[in-house]
Amino acid sequence: MARFIDETRVFVRAGNGGDGAIAFLREKYRPFGGPSGGDGGRGGDVILEVDEGLMTLLDFKYKPRLIAGNGEPGRGKHQNGHGGADLIVRVPPGTLAFDEDSGELLADLVLPGARQIIAPGGGGGSGNMHFVTSTRRAPRIATPGGAGVQRTVRLELRLVAEVGLIGLPNAGKSTLLAAMTAAHPKIAPYPFTTLTPNLGRVITGIGEHSFSIADIPGLIEGAHVGHGLGIRFLRHLSRTRLLLYVLDLSGDPEKDFTIVRNEIGAFDANLIERPAMIALNKIDLLSNSDAAAAARTLGAHTGLPVFEISAMKRTGLEPLLAELERMLGLGAPVLECRN
Repeated sequence: MARFIDETRVFVRAGNGGDGAIAFLREKYRPFGGPSGGDGGRGGDVILEVDEGLMTLLDFKYKPRLIAGNGEPGRGKHQNGHGGADLIVRVPPGTLAFDEDSGELLADLVLPGARQIIAPGGGGGSGNMHFVTSTRRAPRIATPGGAGVQRTVRLELRLVAEVGLIGLPNAGKSTLLAAMTAAHPKIAPYPFTTLTPNLGRVITGIGEHSFSIADIPGLIEGAHVGHGLGIRFLRHLSRTRLLLYVLDLSGDPEKDFTIVRNEIGAFDANLIERPAMIALNKIDLLSNSDAAAAARTLGAHTGLPVFEISAMKRTGLEPLLAELERMLGLGAPVLECRN
């Protein structure tokens, strides 16, 4: 699997425009044919384009300079120079581009095939054929091509997913993702197994619909000020439509919920207002009656719908997925069969 990179910086330079030409017609039967200098070609643009097959900004670690082609100068006989080649750069869905110096947002690209120019090329210069007047019949004037924009650009990836899985380390988020989708995140019985976000897709109905789920690395108290791993990845929740809290029933789920809720709220208060539900995981470790009682208590404490599940045993997933579908406005889910 490709190394996950969600932030990087690149130097971009658009092409310079070609200079306008100073030239005069000198033909056998037109020895004084007048000015004929053509215009310079426009410089190429640097363009970002979404490729839905990409999931990381890794390529830019090895190609940190993005340079478009220069426009050609104009020529005689009214011939304009060719424009410089645009540089089209593929990026994953959810990529944002910022001017490093000003902080200006240059592009926010989500939909497959979406494009945005982040550095426009310089305009071509005008040849001397444009400077003829009634008193200036043979102008020796042309303008140079314009300089293409150059800047340092910060690229930031925010995963595009309808559902975001959040919780403390070792709550079972990756196991749940693997149980609901065809994703294969690293799973182990110790905290911080997930070091980067993982994406999976749930197929609904008879394949007519689907939705994506992002597993965010586990949060700890103080994540919003840089503790643990979560702060680096909290921004990936910004595009989600729904949050799914995954809480460990064998611990203190009410306390865990409060910690996670406080952390995402401190990072971005808008996330608190996002529709949410709870997957109370590891019910296989308690009796059915104890698990049900814990779920009722947690629901009363949080005011959110609570679903009792065992991600490892893959039990209780159908009601959970059905509610996800309802809240997302899709059809009924179908779990894929896996050995």
